[in-house]
Amino acid sequence: MNINRYITFVCLLLGVNYFYGQDIHFSQFSGSLLNISPGYTGMFNGDYRLSAIYRSQWQSVPVSYSTFNMNGEIRVKPKKLNKDMLGFGLMFNNDKAGDAYYGSNQIYLNGSYIYLAKPDSSLILTLGLNMGYCQVGFDYTKMTFNNQFDGFAFNNSSSSGEKFYWTSSNFIDVNFGSVIQYVFKNKNKLIYGLGVHHINKPEITYQGNDLSQLNFKLTNCLSFSMPLSIKTDLIAEALITVQGNNYELVPHASIKYHMLGNYNKAVLAGFCWRSRDAFIVRFGYHYKTMQSGISYDINVSDFNMATNRRGSLELFINYVFNFKSNFTPKKRTCPVFM
Repeated sequence: MNINRYITFVCLLLGVNYFYGQDIHFSQFSGSLLNISPGYTGMFNGDYRLSAIYRSQWQSVPVSYSTFNMNGEIRVKPKKLNKDMLGFGLMFNNDKAGDAYYGSNQIYLNGSYIYLAKPDSSLILTLGLNMGYCQVGFDYTKMTFNNQFDGFAFNNSSSSGEKFYWTSSNFIDVNFGSVIQYVFKNKNKLIYGLGVHHINKPEITYQGNDLSQLNFKLTNCLSFSMPLSIKTDLIAEALITVQGNNYELVPHASIKYHMLGNYNKAVLAGFCWRSRDAFIVRFGYHYKTMQSGISYDINVSDFNMATNRRGSLELFINYVFNFKSNFTPKKRTCPVFM
């Protein structure tokens, strides 16, 4: 194998190993709660919730990334459970990167038990579980190798001289989570979500019997909100993710302003910081049971030499259909997730 083929092969392996050790993530993580923990399933003030979020990353480099997440949830209240409820959800993820379209497709079924620990719903506990079918792979036809160079250009019709046993791999993934929410008498709200991912240790392979195992991943999401005045709320959040030898910390702070004192309309502005990677600005608009948001990452890592500090653009929206049920206390609690 000559030096060019060696470099190409190593780069591919590095890319594969990167995806083995990294799951998808969003700067607006509160717009993709089911990816944080299945315990958030059904944790909203309504009967049905639809949400979607899209991330476009590193458009200034040749191998840009795109990530998409969509969720649908329903909350039911069986008579036998008295005041407690059940949550069910369906989640889809798509991730794509690079010229070879290396990425994944994932679909998960979610379920949760929602325990109302106090009659006024000021304390809520949940336990959640999800199971998903996942596919990861790349498009071999989009790649070029030195054997295909004819002296003037790359000829994709020529043999590459490379051999891959598989260009895709499928596996089952199982995740567990729990959420606790407490509303104080002074209207402050505290929410903590825990996610334990890949508890079945799924395995992925592209090279015959050479298996790579997905590491356990722990996600911790803490949110605190409090009213500053009749029209404004303070929202502080932090997401801590640990997977193998990697970790990520994303603190976030924002101000939510209720327009003209109307709690059906609000705007939100804030900033985040992803440790060792990016500074993030964020804006949002809430109307009744609809929430939308936009954010932009400004890259500050060593990779900014390639990105020119241009990072990622994210858009998200969710909508709650509220017909009859309600477990949120009837007072303004500046909901972050609901």
